[in-house]
Amino acid sequence: MDAPSSTSTSDASAGDATPGPLPEDTSGKNRKRAALATAPFLALGLADVVLILLQGLEPLWGFAILPPILFCSVLTWIVFSTDFLDDRT
Repeated sequence: MDAPSSTSTSDASAGDATPGPLPEDTSGKNRKRAALATAPFLALGLADVVLILLQGLEPLWGFAILPPILFCSVLTWIVFSTDFLDDRT
């Protein structure tokens, strides 16, 4: 009877803070990689808005294309930060 109690105490003192199959380094989000992948597309989109405004067109046209640019940039950031496509290849 002493053997099961000694193994249960040795398992508790082994230092496993989080029981489970996943190690702690795979926390999920990779925000730096997502920002680096999204930044060029966001910069191109904002440069288009600036060019439209500088050409003298009505400001409404510049602000009309701004929401789709921001929406696509946010979707790109979400996909890259959560590694959404890694398990689909």
